[in-house]
Amino acid sequence: MSEKVVAVVGATGAVGREMIRTLERKNFPVKSIRFFASQRSEGKDIQFKGETYTVERLTETCFDKQGIDIALFSAGGDTSKHFAPFAAKAGVVVVDNSSAWRMDPEVPLVVPEVNPEDVKLHKGIIANPNCSTIQMVLALKAIYDYSKITRVIVSTYQAVSGAGQKGVNELWHQMRAIMNAEPVKYSKFPKQIALNVIPHIDIFQDKNFTKEELKMVKETAKIMHDENIKVTATCVRVPVMRGHSESIYIETEKKVSREKAIELFGNFPNLVVQDDPEHNIYPVPLECEDKFETFIGRIREDLHNENALNFWCVSDNLLKGAASNTVEIAELL
Repeated sequence: MSEKVVAVVGATGAVGREMIRTLERKNFPVKSIRFFASQRSEGKDIQFKGETYTVERLTETCFDKQGIDIALFSAGGDTSKHFAPFAAKAGVVVVDNSSAWRMDPEVPLVVPEVNPEDVKLHKGIIANPNCSTIQMVLALKAIYDYSKITRVIVSTYQAVSGAGQKGVNELWHQMRAIMNAEPVKYSKFPKQIALNVIPHIDIFQDKNFTKEELKMVKETAKIMHDENIKVTATCVRVPVMRGHSESIYIETEKKVSREKAIELFGNFPNLVVQDDPEHNIYPVPLECEDKFETFIGRIREDLHNENALNFWCVSDNLLKGAASNTVEIAELL
């Protein structure tokens, strides 16, 4: 790969920092790098490959005539919606991690292992899918290339880091309060998250599905280029710091045995099968943390439908669910 001038927007946030780490860990061919954030973070120092850089303030003109090739955005939907077009107009290719552009028909929504060809369709902006969608479509694609999938029922178990640093802090504070027999307070989540699960992520919308659940429905169809896949989702917040888990049920046009599924998953890029029930081998968030791969286990044929499979899927939501998928899109570029 030829060396690129790279910018990271939202560089001081949790995902922004993971993007910086991922650029280092993947040895992305960086010719030079710039870091942008809000006025609040302007002037802070960031380390990259042993060098110290100063965070610059994000403005409408900060990309003009700067020679930046790729900008990785993780600064929230409103910020991306406003500033990404200015970057694109300046000749920068934006890879955006927010929800701002995902369903825009002019913007490709990309998981590199699933639909890499869509990168070529960009007009200056490429969208990174929702974290829960990314790990699910990786698993779906492995099966889909062998037999089309007609139905998906997914329940997610999503870590508090998916709600940002405030979500992580709230769980820590609640755990401390419980241990010290103090009152438990909550503000980021609609109910106490410590020692609890909350079947409510984002706001409620059509037919009492949440926005997070509808993202999984709509994004799957766009990424897979198949409007006929019927997806229904229930998204749940759990008291886990990092790593999303999903229980997935799929129906296929032709039978896919457990053995065939293990083969298909095992041969698919960046999927790792951990499936040995006799020895308690299956993926769990704590053991998948800080890894780029997505992990599959508990693979089993359905008891009532011979053309159906059940399996368990775990991935680090800050890496494959956000930072590393964004960097991998940049690698495609």
